[in-house]
Amino acid sequence: MSLGERTVVEKEFHGSKISFESGKVAKQASGSVMVRAGESVVLVTATLGGERGGDFLPLTIDYVEKTYAAGKIPGGFFKREGRLTERETLISRFIDRPCRPLFKEGFTREVQVVATVLSADPQNDTDMLALCGASAALSISEIPFDGPIAGVRVARIGGKLVINPAFIDLEKADINFIVAATSDAIVMVEGGADEATEGDVLEALFFAHQEIQTLIKMQQELADKIGKEKVEYVPREVDQELTKGIHQLALSDLKAAVQVQDKLERRDAIKAVKEKVREKFIPAEPSSDQDLEQLAKDVDTVFEDLVYDTVRGSMFDSGKRLDGRDNKTVRAIDIEVGVLPRAHGSTLFTRGETQAIVTATLGVGQDAQRIDGLGAEQTKTFMLHYNFPPFCVGEAKPLRGPGRREIGHGALAERALSAVVPGEREFPYVIRIVSEITESNGSSSMASVCGGTLAMLDAGVPIKAPVAGVAMGLIKDGDKTAILTDILGDEDHLGDMDFKVCGTEKGITALQMDIKIKGLEKSIMTSALDQAKEARLHILGKMNDVISKARGDVSRYAPRIESFKVPTDKIRDLIGPGGKVIKGIQESCEVKINIDDNGNVTVSGSDPDKLRAAVETCKSLTEKPEEGRIYQGIVKRIADFGAFVEILPGIDGLVHISQLAHERVDRVEDIVREGDQVTVKVLEIDRMGKVRLSMKEVEQEGQAAASR
Repeated sequence: MSLGERTVVEKEFHGSKISFESGKVAKQASGSVMVRAGESVVLVTATLGGERGGDFLPLTIDYVEKTYAAGKIPGGFFKREGRLTERETLISRFIDRPCRPLFKEGFTREVQVVATVLSADPQNDTDMLALCGASAALSISEIPFDGPIAGVRVARIGGKLVINPAFIDLEKADINFIVAATSDAIVMVEGGADEATEGDVLEALFFAHQEIQTLIKMQQELADKIGKEKVEYVPREVDQELTKGIHQLALSDLKAAVQVQDKLERRDAIKAVKEKVREKFIPAEPSSDQDLEQLAKDVDTVFEDLVYDTVRGSMFDSGKRLDGRDNKTVRAIDIEVGVLPRAHGSTLFTRGETQAIVTATLGVGQDAQRIDGLGAEQTKTFMLHYNFPPFCVGEAKPLRGPGRREIGHGALAERALSAVVPGEREFPYVIRIVSEITESNGSSSMASVCGGTLAMLDAGVPIKAPVAGVAMGLIKDGDKTAILTDILGDEDHLGDMDFKVCGTEKGITALQMDIKIKGLEKSIMTSALDQAKEARLHILGKMNDVISKARGDVSRYAPRIESFKVPTDKIRDLIGPGGKVIKGIQESCEVKINIDDNGNVTVSGSDPDKLRAAVETCKSLTEKPEEGRIYQGIVKRIADFGAFVEILPGIDGLVHISQLAHERVDRVEDIVREGDQVTVKVLEIDRMGKVRLSMKEVEQEGQAAASR
């Protein structure tokens, strides 16, 4: 069947009908698939370009949300979609990470995948549709792709594991992971949990892998029907004599170079061996029939492969890693808190050759981030931003805005800490964490997690429990396996798995995993999680030695916040006509006041006395009288039968002439006059809201107290 004909594969999948359709839209792309679930529709295209040169795969994957998909017009000044949002960037990474390792090694033709959200409903998230669609588009194209793969979201809600739950149900989930897998093995995991055990996490991951098989079979069925013949690609074979010569010249020196423990010194030592090899095998004056550029590529390829094999082999042979540690040892940790005088909370966290300055800044309601996406507008009161300047790895490069890696690492650390951040009722601040990586040799995102915990404790944030993170690695060679704790940058680059685990003493709060090899056994993943827990507890111990609980008060430079609740029918009294009342309080007391529709009020300011005055004013404006309570009031009006006293703003009560004093009163003016301040007690509030007051009862209670 030709690609020009419409082909559909569909199936019921966990409450939704999912379909893969091709042949009708975007037919000039190498592969084009429309993925549907409910009323969510994502168009995913894969296009093969020309040779780009270099020694890497020029793969670009973009996930794009069109606001018309949810029946919305973009907010703000510009009324068209612009650069990718943070959500779009993160989903683009989710798709890229499991797809990239499945391209043929050495393939350097340009490949572009674009996933465009055309329709979105609240019940069916489009991110996993885009991931499955990317695999399907690549699988039916001529691009050499070793798929298919598929992805699902797995959550535990009410103790039950659920695949691809609706948005609203995720709010009740205590486990929430995105899992991507081939038919043989899990290849990518990203997500968070509410202090879940290692066993619960593994159960969720392998349940997801089992359910993914349906989506993989659907893609295989589509590819069997309309898949194009793959572009023939045969990896270039390097001359065996050249390979042999480089090995003979470099192996001995390289074995010594990779044992240098300092990162920069090791890099220079390996570079020196490489220069020696290039001088020997790349002639300064090539012969007429010699392709010097290709020869240089071949020499570099052989050398990099030799470095790869040497580093991995030395770990198995010596039982020692690049920096001399065994597989389970965490690098030396040094912690300082309160290092920046004006920051609300700060820490300098150093682990080996990885270091981060992490700050916590406390803000008020207006500082919350507003997110306008395909769903309802949301506000975000906890943010973590991760910055990776070039100097942290000894490089000189132009400074640009945050890239995909920085956004992804920040999102992981934010997810890890969000599980322990207190609710707004308990701590009504907006919290922003910023992690500035000042040195990096592996696991800088995990340093950000540890630093984020320490900075919040230093800032006086009453988090539920400290969180630490550790990056695990894996090297597998046949039957030999080494699980590495707290990996270095080179071990990440040369290893077979990158496994980041964050959590408290009680359990896991975030997990990110990328696997580069096929068929990773469950037993290895179990061992890796257990080893990660051991390391996490060790790191938490080091953190607790420095600061184990939040400081008793926030920084003197942080805004002071008081929060309370008022009756919803009193909100208008606090705001006043045209906002006159609330503006007046803010100006006179130099505070900021926020009120939501549920009557939750937050008052913030830097002067404690003015803040207290503003709170008392707000409460008095919205307070309702209570029977039996004593108030200070002002006489507003005199009548023959009594006095009307204002006990709260806008609320008057009557003191009947019989309640003015114990003795008989002939004229009200004999006891009180307009403008007098008096103390009264509320006797009764009838169903019409009328308030009966007494001055006599207050006098009686005073006399009784004096006699006691």
